[in-house]
This record gives sequence, structure tokens and C-alpha cells, in this order.
Amino acid sequence: MGIRGFELVGRALAQAGADTAFFIMGGPINDTLLAARDNGVRLIDVRHEQAAAMMAQAYARVRRRPGLCLGASGPGTINLTTGLANALVDCAPVVALGGASPLKEFGTDAFQEIDQLAIMRPVTKWAERVHEARRIPEYIARAFQTAMSGRPGPVYLDLPGDVLYEEVDTSAVAWPRPVEIRPPAASAASIAQCADLLKAAQRPVILSGSGILWSGAAERLARFVEATGIPLFTTPQGRGITPEDAATSFPLARSTACREADLVLVLATRLTYVFSQGKAPRFGADARFVMVNADPQAIVAAPRVDLGLVADAGLFVDQLAAALADDPTATRLAPWQSHLRAIEDKKKPAAEAELDTDALPIHPLRLCREIRDFIDPETILVVDGQEILNYGRQSIPSHRPGQRLNSGPFGTMGVGLPFGVGAKAARPDKKVLVLHGDGSFGLNAMELDTAVRHGLPILVVISLNGGWTADPERKKPGRDLGYTRFDRMAEALGCHGAYVERPEDIRPALERAAAEVAEGRTALVNVVTDWRARAGTVSFTAFST
Repeated sequence: MGIRGFELVGRALAQAGADTAFFIMGGPINDTLLAARDNGVRLIDVRHEQAAAMMAQAYARVRRRPGLCLGASGPGTINLTTGLANALVDCAPVVALGGASPLKEFGTDAFQEIDQLAIMRPVTKWAERVHEARRIPEYIARAFQTAMSGRPGPVYLDLPGDVLYEEVDTSAVAWPRPVEIRPPAASAASIAQCADLLKAAQRPVILSGSGILWSGAAERLARFVEATGIPLFTTPQGRGITPEDAATSFPLARSTACREADLVLVLATRLTYVFSQGKAPRFGADARFVMVNADPQAIVAAPRVDLGLVADAGLFVDQLAAALADDPTATRLAPWQSHLRAIEDKKKPAAEAELDTDALPIHPLRLCREIRDFIDPETILVVDGQEILNYGRQSIPSHRPGQRLNSGPFGTMGVGLPFGVGAKAARPDKKVLVLHGDGSFGLNAMELDTAVRHGLPILVVISLNGGWTADPERKKPGRDLGYTRFDRMAEALGCHGAYVERPEDIRPALERAAAEVAEGRTALVNVVTDWRARAGTVSFTAFST
């Protein structure tokens, strides 16, 4: 009895646990898509393959399992690369499948022939080509396992057309068994050394990231922070491990805490530019650094590490908690917490006053305040843009782990709407709000159509400041885009649309839009904001922005 390659793909995807695929149709993957659908995979066709990869990334982050995207041969597959590069730098597990020209026609200038594998290797953690249909299940199982193992990331599998349509005997097909790969626990000696460093520290901090979410350790870390009183600061994607409005949270004292810390525990994240690579003056020159990561390369690449542990973050937290069980850590660190709380309390009134402005045009911080006060703690919040991304980071807290999405350390513009659609596909029971800059929204704006066609209602709010970034002196080339009526565009695509010019009208517009979303209709609120308002943030580059 025979079976064709595309049928094997459908069965193998189901065996790997895939339930949703983001794609655009085309040869040679059309029958592959039908086979996937017949095996229980939901098909969500998008308007640009870049968005398919981005939706798969958001799906992965929200569901904490690999997301799946597919591209047709040539341009269709190459269009996935921006989203895959973003997932690579952001350490998000995405499985990408690309149709390709037939193997037997390689080197003959076949239709859409290009070395897709060579293009994909720099933007994925693993990329391979299938040469025999009988090995398709083997390669797909490996792709899903590789995406999640060690440092999570995107993988790519090249599927030539003649392999997809090759017929093989079912007895020749090897179906691999599922394998769970877990990082190890830390050694007893390393735990003891880390515990001794913490016991000697007077001003420790924990820096964490989304690795905590992939290890399923968010609740354990939250309990550890509460028990020990060690201040926790996270990357944008790792926010919400502890509620950011809790008494033990010090977001306004973050710079002081990092600068004055004598011990820095870097847990399940990397020392990237987000943390200034751990360098002075962001951190004290005499501070000790302990780094815990499932990926040894992350530790090797760190510019300053005094103690490095390759370990599962959740197991490490449990081990360290046990080692500190008899140490009065919380009592000992009370002065450190009081110091940071005093800074927090001093800065908070001024920060809140900035949010309350009634200025016209609307200040982006006022828009952020209205959103902050409108959404509930369970809402998945996606933020994408330049000024609005930075303002949102400063002013809208997170209260639950894994419910804050943005472009991450690669800084890719245009992820917002695809992330929102992908998040809604992953968790249809959750409210999803996307806060977008107008420039970044334009990159993937047609994905509103995807949300409408697939019944994935989300609320999109645009900060319409007329172009890319703030520009008080009007000097930046190509900055101005005009004040596009995206609300009218949304209405033309079947969404609810609203246009807001005054701060007092923001909340009513949000309420009306949310009511429409509750009825199953995607909504967009287009808010005119001040083109002069520039958010202060860390300088990540040596050139002016």
C-alpha cells in the first residue's frame, strides 16, 4: 500500500501536536495543506507570509509550544524570513515548512528555483531539506523537538515538490517516538556556591526573561521572589511573572537597583542590550554576576559572568529555594527593599501626572493611561511601534506571565497586528488588544482582513502621530506619512472603526470597540497623537535616532 509525501506531512504534523498553521496557498504545498487539514490542523491563510511567521511566533509564546507556518516555493518561502529572524533573536519556537522546486530540476533554472536552504540557515537555529518522502515523519519530529530544545527558536524544513508527490510503501516509513528533552538540574556544588553568594549579598537583584515561561517556572519564581524579597526585573517578553503593581515591584527604581546591586542573578535570559550587556555604568563595576541558562552558549557569550550554571530554570529555582530555606533572606534584605520603595514612591506622583495630561494633540502617555485603566489583568497586550512602544513599556503594567508581546530584542516593526491575530488564534477565550504605531501598522495592515475572515476578533488601537517616530524639528527623511484614516480602511474590511481627536473621547471609543469585539467583530480605534512627543529610552546605538 502506498502513501504520498504530502499525506505523510499531514499525519506527521498531527503526531507532533500541531493544531494550527499560518500560510498563503501555492505550489507545491496546496495538497500538503489539505492533508494537514484532514488531520485536524486548523488552516489560517494570511495576506503576507511575513505575517504568517509572526502569527506563528505569537501562537508559540501564548501556547508555549511551537507555532507552525508554511510558504509556497521561492518568494512565498523567502517572505517568511523576516518573521523567522525575529523569532530567532527572540528565542521563540516556530516550525516553518517551505515548498521548493523539484529535486530533479535543481540547477536547471526551474520555476522559482533558488537555494532556499542557504537563505534560511542564517535566520533559523536548524534548517534541512527532505530528499526522500519516507523520511518526512523523521524530519518533522526532529523539527518540532529542535525548536523547543535548549534555547527555543525557529527551524526550517525544505520540501521539494517531487518529494511531496513521491509515493512510497507505508511499510518503508519510519514513525519516530516522541522524545522529551529537558535541561538538567544544577549540581549540588553550584547551588551551594550560588546560595553562599546570595547570603553574602546586601543588594541582590534578579534579571529574568521569557526562558522562565518556556520552562514553566513562572509561578515558582514568583513564590521565590515573594519569599526572599529579592527585587525582580525582566525583559519585555518576560513581564508579568509578578504583578507590576504589587508592593514588592519597583519598576520606577529599576535603574537604581541595577546600578547599586552587588549581586546580579541572570535567570533564563541573556545579557543583551536590554540589560546593557551587564556593563558599567548600568551595573556596578564590582557587582558579581551569576547566570543560569539552559543554553551554554548564552553563558559563554555573556561579557561578565562570575558563576555560570547550565540548568533548567524551574529546577534551579526549587534547588536554590531549598538551599536558602534556613536563611532569613527577606529580613536581611528589608533595608534594600525600603530603599527602592522610597525611590518608587518619590517618582510615582510625577509619573502619574504625566499620564493625566489633557494636552492637544493627545499625548501618547494619555492614550497609554486610558488603555491601562481600561484593560483587565487577563487581557493579552501587544505593543508595536517606536514612540508608542516605549511609552507603553513605561506606563502599562503587566500582571500575568506570557501575556505581553512586542517585537523583542530584534526590534522588528510590523509585528503588532500579526501577533494579535496569532495570539487570538492561540487563545480565543482571551481578550487581545494591540497598541500600534501608525507606521508599524501600515506594514501588515491587511491582516485585519485575516482577523475578519477567520473570526478572530481583536481590538486594535493606533497612535496616529503622522509618521515614523517623533520629529520635533521636522528633519528626518521620509518621516511624514500623513494622518491616514485607518478607521475607514478597517470599516471597508468589515471591522468597526472609530476616529478620536480629544482625550476625553478615548474611553468611550474603547468601550464601544470592546462591545463590538465581544459580539465577534474586530475593531480599530484611530487616535490622533502629538507628533512632537518623543519617549525617553535607553540609547541602544552610537548613532542618533
